[in-house]
Amino acid sequence: MTDTVELVVNGTLMRGLALNKNLLRVGARFLYETLTAPEYRLWSIDDEYPAMIRVKEGGVSVTVEVWELPVLGLFMVFQQEPPGLCLGMVKLNDGKQALGILGEPYLCEGKKEISAFGGWRAYLESKPLKK
Repeated sequence: MTDTVELVVNGTLMRGLALNKNLLRVGARFLYETLTAPEYRLWSIDDEYPAMIRVKEGGVSVTVEVWELPVLGLFMVFQQEPPGLCLGMVKLNDGKQALGILGEPYLCEGKKEISAFGGWRAYLESKPLKK
């Protein structure tokens, strides 16, 4: 049994964003940025964080980061995630699968779909700066 796990993140846990400190606190190490397989849709949850869901058809590739962290740290990080997010397997564009943060379908109902942006960071960069 290994004492570390790879975690795929697609939103506020990414480098430089609001909850990245939660990964850093548990000693997580950034491995690489990549894309998911083109099997996902992405929603903005009140412009606070994204929710990514795997779909059977009409999916896109989403920009994600892969981090390595202690298994016990995973639980600490996940406990601090917003409600409606869950752990599940994420398929990457190279065919590899890894544990990742996904949204529960109910969370996305009535929210703005942002799949066309290809990722949370690109969506945030498209928004006008707040004064």
